[in-house]
Amino acid sequence: MPVKKRKTREGMERTASVWPERLKYFQARNDALVQMIREFVEIESPSDDKLAADRMGAFLAGAFEAVGGQAQFHAAEHFGNNLQINFPGREKTKPVLLLGHFDTVYPLGMLPKMPCRIEGDRLHGPGVLDMKSGIALMLSAIEALRTWHGALPRPVTVFLVSDEEVGSSSSRKITEALARESAAVLVLEPAAGLRGAVKTARKGVGDYTLTVEGVAAHAGLDPGKGHSAIVELARQIAILSKFNNLKQGVSINPGVIRGGTRTNVVAAEAVVEVDVRIKNRVQAAGLDGKMRSLKPFDKHCKLAIEGGINRMPMERTPGVAALYKKAQHIAQQIDWKLDEAAVGGGSDGNFTAGIGIPTLDGMGGVGEGAHATHEHIIISELPRRALLLAGMIENA
Repeated sequence: MPVKKRKTREGMERTASVWPERLKYFQARNDALVQMIREFVEIESPSDDKLAADRMGAFLAGAFEAVGGQAQFHAAEHFGNNLQINFPGREKTKPVLLLGHFDTVYPLGMLPKMPCRIEGDRLHGPGVLDMKSGIALMLSAIEALRTWHGALPRPVTVFLVSDEEVGSSSSRKITEALARESAAVLVLEPAAGLRGAVKTARKGVGDYTLTVEGVAAHAGLDPGKGHSAIVELARQIAILSKFNNLKQGVSINPGVIRGGTRTNVVAAEAVVEVDVRIKNRVQAAGLDGKMRSLKPFDKHCKLAIEGGINRMPMERTPGVAALYKKAQHIAQQIDWKLDEAAVGGGSDGNFTAGIGIPTLDGMGGVGEGAHATHEHIIISELPRRALLLAGMIENA
């Protein structure tokens, strides 16, 4: 018995000693990883430019095939073609799905205005945080696992979508189908804040458009004959504001309004576009019911409501919590306290978690300024993120 205990203890020590050595592996290759991210950033890929997005997709397909993947495209008419890469593994188990997107919010021509550059420990550039660094981390982790083991220990599916920033209309069904075939989903969206927390909960997201049809009239000659769509819309927006319940995690933001034609015309039409955030699934039906039950104050005006909840909340289910516990354990091996966070923004991880597949989000780069001119990642954090991803591919 004493001999058996000693072997067990020695085995545990050997296992624990692997992680610092693996971290050194990624640290030694960090310059190459930064260069890879720069290459990705300097291929601009806005969501609404199919030609540019397809150019990015083709480049990424080549990069993943170079580390042993089998790439295939899912054609999209209005957006870039979505990219799937399959990697075989030694074990005949369900794959881990690595999920991300290669579209960005920036239009073509942004690089001269916000060039990809290094300033101290920061790498700046359009899309560097959200989320081209996450894609590079996928490649780095897969390449490392193949180096350490000769082959991936388990099958891996990579799915990179081209339209996440504009609602994922061309990719959602594929994302959900791939998730159903997977043991777990790791989303390479940016980490939460500079502390690098992974995301175990996200709010659900909805978009509604409320259109008011009024009655036009000359504002000087016949003001009494008109029924202003703008006045009616203002009253409706006041009602919408009452739907807010920040304590319960429900927020309503009338973000864009349009209406009228000229100052001397009583407005015949007015429109408001509304962003909605919810914390749990139960809130979705209730809020949707309120939105669709709006009634006009002026009986001569008509209301039309379109839209709905696009992404259900990613809730911290037992499956999500179990993935976080595994990630915590890996981080502890290199004396890293890995935190978790619940955030207000949505991602494609909402889709996979929403259909019950264990999902861990925020596995990507650490930085600040997503969608802003100061967008950047912290270079020195990249080795830990690559290590964490490699470990989760092995253990998820």
